[in-house]
Amino acid sequence: MTDIEELLLSRIRDVADYPEPGVMFKDITPLLADPAAFTALTDTLAGIAERTGATKVVGLEARGFILGAPVAVRAGLGFIPVRKAGKLPGATLSQAYDLEYGSAEIEVHAEDLSAEDRVLVVDDVLATGGTAEASIQLIRRAGAAVAGLAVLMELGFLGGRDRLAPALDGAPLEAMLRI
Repeated sequence: MTDIEELLLSRIRDVADYPEPGVMFKDITPLLADPAAFTALTDTLAGIAERTGATKVVGLEARGFILGAPVAVRAGLGFIPVRKAGKLPGATLSQAYDLEYGSAEIEVHAEDLSAEDRVLVVDDVLATGGTAEASIQLIRRAGAAVAGLAVLMELGFLGGRDRLAPALDGAPLEAMLRI
């Protein structure tokens, strides 16, 4: 395990039976509260943005906003929020997707992306990959290219990486931690 992985993992708290019995929630608020750990994470993700040639960073609601915005600033890139349906004013593109127990919809302002953009998607956790897959579809529908996906944690046992491989179409998926 690398020093950065040890630092990040040491600042993530396990919360048993949240949000429901049998779930072990990975709470990143202690990491965010630690300036050294948050800076190390931001710097690492900004390095990924630079290596992938990203021109914009998309953050997925809600913790992807917390991680993606400082990454964009650090890398000198624009930040685009992908929000739950109905949260953005004006014209949007929307994408519906399936969840384990239902469905959801996300939106983006299409005018914030162009054919010249290469977009790095940033989020806190990759679980089943549904939200990330929908965001990749939105980015492409807006005319931009996907530079990659970067997450703090990948919950490997849920199969998100395999689900996303076709959607990523060769773009990298980088996880700081695999759990």
